[in-house]
Amino acid sequence: ILPKKNERNILITSALPYVNNVPHLGNIIGCVLSADVFARYCRMRNWNTLYICGTDEYGTATETKAMEEGLTPQQICDKYNAIHSQIYQWFHISFDYFGRTTTEHQTRIAQDIFNRLLQRDFLVNDTVEQLRCNRCERFLADRFVEGSCPFCNYEEARGDQCDKCGKLINAVELKNPQCKICKDTPVIKSSKHLFIDLPKLQERLEEWFDKSVATGDWTTNARLITRSWIRDGLKPRCITRDLKWGTPVPLEEFKDKVFYVWFDAPIGYISITADYTEHWEKWWKNPEEVQLYNFMAKDNVPFHSVIFPCSLLGAEDNYTLVNSLIATEYLNYEDGKFSKSRGVGVFGNMAKDTGIPADIWRFYLLFIRPEGQDSSFSWNDFLLKNNSELLNNLGNFINRAGMFVTKFFDRLVPEMELNLEDKQLLAQVTWELQQYHQHLEKARIRDALKCILNISRCGNQYIQVNEPWKRIQGSDADKKRAGTVTGVAVNVSALLALMLQPYMPTVTVTIQAQLQTPEDYSVLTTHFVCLLPAGHRIGTVSPLFQKLETEQIEALKKKYGSGQQPGQPATPEQIKEMTEAVAKQGNCVRELKAQKAEKLLIDKEVALLLALKKQLVVAEGKPIETPSSGGKKK
Repeated sequence: ILPKKNERNILITSALPYVNNVPHLGNIIGCVLSADVFARYCRMRNWNTLYICGTDEYGTATETKAMEEGLTPQQICDKYNAIHSQIYQWFHISFDYFGRTTTEHQTRIAQDIFNRLLQRDFLVNDTVEQLRCNRCERFLADRFVEGSCPFCNYEEARGDQCDKCGKLINAVELKNPQCKICKDTPVIKSSKHLFIDLPKLQERLEEWFDKSVATGDWTTNARLITRSWIRDGLKPRCITRDLKWGTPVPLEEFKDKVFYVWFDAPIGYISITADYTEHWEKWWKNPEEVQLYNFMAKDNVPFHSVIFPCSLLGAEDNYTLVNSLIATEYLNYEDGKFSKSRGVGVFGNMAKDTGIPADIWRFYLLFIRPEGQDSSFSWNDFLLKNNSELLNNLGNFINRAGMFVTKFFDRLVPEMELNLEDKQLLAQVTWELQQYHQHLEKARIRDALKCILNISRCGNQYIQVNEPWKRIQGSDADKKRAGTVTGVAVNVSALLALMLQPYMPTVTVTIQAQLQTPEDYSVLTTHFVCLLPAGHRIGTVSPLFQKLETEQIEALKKKYGSGQQPGQPATPEQIKEMTEAVAKQGNCVRELKAQKAEKLLIDKEVALLLALKKQLVVAEGKPIETPSSGGKKK
C-alpha cells in the first residue's frame, strides 16, 4: 500500500506498546483498538489507508524485565512481541504491518535524524550528575536505583519519582541510595549527555502546531497538553542514556551511550514502515499528500506533539508530521486500577479464556471508550450492555427482519411500496448514517457507535408498530404492507452490517452471510442504499448474540477482581503496590483541589481514593473503620 496522487492517503499509527508486559484492556482501547476502528472505517470509505504499529523494545524497562526473568533483553523482546501479536490477532486488530523497533532500519533512521539535528546545531552537550555503581561498573538509570525519598522519607522511592508522595526526584537526591542489581551503594559521578535544544525549535513547533490544529482533528486533551508545554516554555531535553540496550549514539565520545527511549521510540513508526516497504519515504517524507493520524492515551501526548515533531522539524528533511492526534483519557477497572501483580483486571491474554467472543469485548470497550473523561470497565455493566444493547436491541432487530423473510416469504426479499411512514424511517436512518460519518471522520468512535444502536432501536419500533406477523395473515393490502415492512427492515439490517464492520468485524461477516449480501457491497456510502432488492434470496438466519448470565459474570468478577483469595493474606509486593496506588491517587486529589476543579470531578477521584484505601486496609488485615453515628470523625 503506497500513497496515490490525487487520492486521500491516510497513515495511521497507534502508540507502540511497550514490550516488557502484557497489555490490559485499558492499553488496548487507548491505542490499538481505537486506531483499528478508524483504519477499518477509512478502508470502507475507499481511502488509501496504511495502519502501522509494533512493539517498543529498547530502554531501561526491557533491561529490568530481562533481569527479573533471567533472560537477555533480546529474548524478552522476542517473547513479548509474540505475546502482543497473538493478543491483537485475537482482538481482530487489522494492522497492515505489526513490527518492532529492534531492527537495522531503526538504527539507521534514528541515527540519520540525530546526525541531521547535530549538523544543524539543534543538539547541545551538558554534564549531568548521575549515580554510578562501581561493583556493576555502570551508571544507573532511574529504574535501577532505589532509596529514601528526600521529601517524605518513603524508603522505596525510585530514581525518578516517589510513589508515596508523588513528587519527581533526581536520583542523586535520594537518601541511602541502593543499586537494584547488586544492592551496593552507588557514588555520584559526572556524565556527559546530549540534549535536543527544544527552545531553539519552539518557534517552528508553534507555527506547525497552530496550523495542524486548525486543519486536523486533535482531541481536546491533546490540544491542551501541548499548549501547556508551549506556554511554559520548552527546555532542552536529554536524549541519551547510560545503557547498553538501545540504539547506539553514533559519536565516538558517546559510544557507551544509547538514545533515550522517548527520542527513539516514535521514530519506530518510520522504521517499521521501512520494514514494511522499501518505499517508506512516500509515506513519511510526503506531507503534501499524506494525512497522519496518531492514536494514544493522554500520557503519551507530549512525546508525540512536542519532542517527536521537534526532532523531525529540526532534521529539515520534509518529514510527514501528525495532522490529527487522537488521545483517550484512562480506562479504570471497576473501582480501582488494573494491576498485574495483584491479579486485578482483565489483561489481553485473559479475555480469550472467558469464552466471551472477541467482538463482544470490542463492542463494550468501544461503548465505554474514555473519549472526554476517564471511564471504568464494570462487569455488571458489561452484562447489561450485552443483554440490552446487543441482544435485545441490535441482535433482536436484525434477527427478526431475517426471520420474517424466511418464515413469511420463503427467504426471498418481498416487493416494497413505500408510504410516508417508511420514508420517515429511512430519512431517520440516513440522518443517523450521516452523523455516524461525521463522528468517525473526526475519530469520535464512541459517538458513532451510538448511531448504529439508534438505527436498530428505530427499526425495532418500526417493526413493533407495523406488526408484520399479524398483517401477513390479513387482507391482500395487509400482506403487501407486511412485505414492505419486512423488505425495509432487512435492508436496514444490511446497512447495519456495513456500519458495524469497524466495530464488530466477525459479526458483520455473520450478518452478511445470513443475508447473502452481494460481495461487491463493501464500501459504505453516505446515503441509505437498497442493498437487497425484491427477489433477493437470503441465507439461513440464526441469533447473533448470546445472553450473559449473572452467575457467569459473578464468577468472572471474582476471578479477575482481586488478587487475594478469601482468607489468603496479601503479599508484601501486593501491599507495596496498593500503597503506591493510594499515594498516587491522593496526590491526584490534592492537585485537583489546588486547581479548584469541578466538584463532580473531585468527588469522583475522592471516591476512587477511598476505594483504594479500603482495599489496602483489607489487604493489611486491619479492621475497616466506620464513622460513628454521632457526626464526623475527628
